[in-house]
Amino acid sequence: MTVRTIALASDHAGVELKAQLAAWLKGAGHEVLDLGTDGPASVDYPDFAAAMAAAITGGRAERGVLICGSGIGISIAANRHAGIRAALVHDVTTARLAREHNDANVLALGARIIGPEIAKDCVDTFLKTAFEGGERHSRRVAKMG
Repeated sequence: MTVRTIALASDHAGVELKAQLAAWLKGAGHEVLDLGTDGPASVDYPDFAAAMAAAITGGRAERGVLICGSGIGISIAANRHAGIRAALVHDVTTARLAREHNDANVLALGARIIGPEIAKDCVDTFLKTAFEGGERHSRRVAKMG
C-alpha cells in the first residue's frame, strides 16, 4: 500500500471494527484520521458521515472508511454530500469494482455483516485499486457530480 492519510469514522456499532482497522492501517505505515465515535453509547451515523465528507472534500484525507452495523445507513448518509462517492462493499470484488468503475473515495462496511479479516481485505483492495477511467466510466462518474 502507498502511504496516505485514511479517515475512519463509525457509529457505536462499528467502534470495535474501526479500532482494528486503525491499528492495522497504522501498522502498514498509513496516517489515520479518526473521526469517532469512540465508545458504545448510541450516536447518529449521519453525523459521522458528515465529518467524513468534510475530511475528504477539505483535503484532510485522501480516502475514507465508514462503518455502521450494516453499512447501509452510513453509506446513504455519506452519499448525500457533494464530492463523496461512498460504496457499500461486502467482499474484495465489490471493493475493487467500487474503485475501478465508480472512482469511490469512501468505503462503507457493515460491522455486523463482515468480520475483521474480510474488512481488511476490502480496505486493502480499495486502497490499492486505481480508477479505470476511460470514456464510459469517466462519463458516468462525471454525472454524479
